[in-house]
Formats: sequence, C-alpha cells, structure tokens
Amino acid sequence: MSGDRAVLVAAGGTGGHLFPAQALSEELQRRGIAVELATDERAIKYGGSFPARQIHTIPAATPTGGGVVSKVIAALQLGHGTLTARGIIKRTKPLCIVGFGGYPTVPPVMAATMLGTPSILHEQNAVMGRANKFLADRVNRIATGFPELGGVDAAITAKVTHTGNPVRPSVIEAAQLAYPETQSGRLRLLITGGSQGAKVMSDIVPSAIAAMAPVMRERLDIVQQARGEDEARVREVYQSLGMKAEVAPFFTDLPARIGWAHLVIARSGASTVSELAVIGRPAILVPFPFALDQDQAVNAAHLAKTGAVEVVRQSDFTLEWLAASLTRVLGRMEGLTARAEAAKSAGIPDAAARLANLVCEVAGI
Repeated sequence: MSGDRAVLVAAGGTGGHLFPAQALSEELQRRGIAVELATDERAIKYGGSFPARQIHTIPAATPTGGGVVSKVIAALQLGHGTLTARGIIKRTKPLCIVGFGGYPTVPPVMAATMLGTPSILHEQNAVMGRANKFLADRVNRIATGFPELGGVDAAITAKVTHTGNPVRPSVIEAAQLAYPETQSGRLRLLITGGSQGAKVMSDIVPSAIAAMAPVMRERLDIVQQARGEDEARVREVYQSLGMKAEVAPFFTDLPARIGWAHLVIARSGASTVSELAVIGRPAILVPFPFALDQDQAVNAAHLAKTGAVEVVRQSDFTLEWLAASLTRVLGRMEGLTARAEAAKSAGIPDAAARLANLVCEVAGI
C-alpha cells in the first residue's frame, strides 16, 4: 500500500517507550505498511524482536539534571542527532513519523518537522513528559494514552486524540485468561518494579510477608521481579520462611504472569497501568516518587477511580502497612473478582488499531 516508503517510529530505548511502539508497528505491518525504527543504542537489547525492516541508531542525550557542562554536552549531542536524523529522513522519505516520548525521540521528530514530514506524538502518561512538551507545538497531532492529559495548554489540547496505550499481542493474549478462582483460598501474588526493577519492592515485600501470621503466609504463591543485585537476598528470605517463590531480574512473559496473578504489586508506569487494565487485574500501585512530573502518581489515580487498585505513596509503603493490607485481602478474597472487572472496564485493547488509524489519516494512506 505504501510502496517503498515506510512509517518511521521513534522511541527511546526503554520498555516503556518501545513496547507501545512495537504494538503500533505490528498493527501497521498487518495493514501492509512498512515500518522503520529510530532509537538510541539502549534499544539494541530489544531490537532483535522489533518489527522494523530497518533500525536507525541516532545520537541523543537528556539535557536535564547534572551541571552546566553536562547540559551543554547533551544539547550538542541532540543537535548532532538532529543532523543525523535529517539525513535519514531526506534519504528514506518516510510517510509519517510517530514519536513515543523520551529525549531519543527529539532529534528525529525535530528533523521531520523541519523538513515538513507529517508527525504525531504519542504520550503514554496522564501528564505530558518534558521531551514531548518540547516537541508538541511542532507536530501535526498528539495521541494520548489516558482520557485526560495534564500539563498542556488549549493549543496543544486541540491536537489531541485519545487512542489509549498500544499493548503487545502477548497482552491481548493474556487478556483472554479468566480471572483465577478464589475458592481455594490461595492468593497468587506478582511483584514487579517496571523494566528497570525497583529496589523498594525487594526491601519491603519479603519483609512484609515474613511479618504476616504463618497461617496467612502459607496461602501465598509468589512470583517476584528483583534486580540482579537484590535477587539473592530476596530469594533467601522466602527460603528461610519455607516458601516456594519464583524470583528473577526480568520476565520475558510478564503479561502471562499478570494473567496468572490474583493481585499485582507494582510501580505505575503507563505501560504497567495499561496492561493491568487490558488484562483486568487488581493491584497495589506504588508510584515512583522522584519523577519531576509525578506522572506515575497521576497514572495510578486514573485507574484508582475504578476501584480496581489501591495506591500507596512510597513513604507509606512499609512492611507493617503491606502485611496488614495482604492480610485484609486474604480475609476477603471474593472482593478481588469485582476489582478485576473494574480494572478491565478501563482497558483499551484496540489502542494499537486506533493509533494506526490516526497514523494513516495524518500520512494520507
């Protein structure tokens, strides 16, 4: 349909940016539209499975934090990246460019807008990130993961189309899994800290479970993501309690693990919140507290409105609080099914198709 020209997808090299970019790319390819990826060198570990006919590595840096010298170096790196991206866009003449946020998307989107190539930003979070905010005035349209978008003015709002956050096919697959039965009284617990892991989960969760009454604790089935440096000590706590627990730094089949669980304890990045909603699982969410935009807190608040999740600030996420919370859940497991249904009511399983429709409209396909 698109001849030799492709849609150029730009995404930073973390799972939070690459997963929705991957979901859109798969949907475009299903429609016979070729995709190329512009990213930074961090994406190489994901790149092998990314559905793009070509991957362009473009220099980028984050000009926030650090001193004046590091900011100047970052700005020069972004300038160099923009020149590199201009050359790629002039050579490949993409039908459209779709940026998924993070500073690695700045050079290709900047270059596209300079050259008059149609452009779309996708904002995963409920608050617009700094890189997308920098680019928002320049692009044709903005797609959003959440119904409301904070931190923008009326001119930006006028460009907005709510598509939802595209989720991978493995998430759609996990969404077909029925909520696990609760009659046996066993609670399947999944603990995850996002693609980077979260030390607080390793610090608090095993200690909280150790503090529970043995009669409650023995009803738990545990799968926990723990960063490499935390893995051994987390495993040791569970072994000392005589509990079987699966502990690993990374799960390639995380959506299936979410589908397995009765309850998830997690951060509240946009991908995590969207996947919980599409699959339909209750959760305890602990937003990352140090984000300048507090985007994870706003993401979590959106899902909390449905009654599906409990949101707790990291400062309140103590072993005593969690032990009491899990004991309450175990005492009334039948309430989890309604929370699972509430989560699913907020899910947008066809977000990739909705975003692909917008791409086709802007690209004139």
